[in-house]
Amino acid sequence: MTRQIIQDWTSSQVHLNYGAHRDVKYTIFKEGDKVFQEIADIDGTLVHTLELPEGLALEKSSYEVMLRYVLADVVNS
Repeated sequence: MTRQIIQDWTSSQVHLNYGAHRDVKYTIFKEGDKVFQEIADIDGTLVHTLELPEGLALEKSSYEVMLRYVLADVVNS
């Protein structure tokens, strides 16, 4: 299946709990009917890939919210 880029790699500083932060980058892409957010450390090391819920799949304002959720609640738990 081919990957269609929706948003190219974007750098972001994600504020976590207790004043900590993490510098990451993310991309949004589509494979078939599914849309994914791939998160990587700044050096390119893959952190997590998340399938975006249908309602959030093309809402650019939701990408940063999902990014923080994944880093704070999924990866660090």
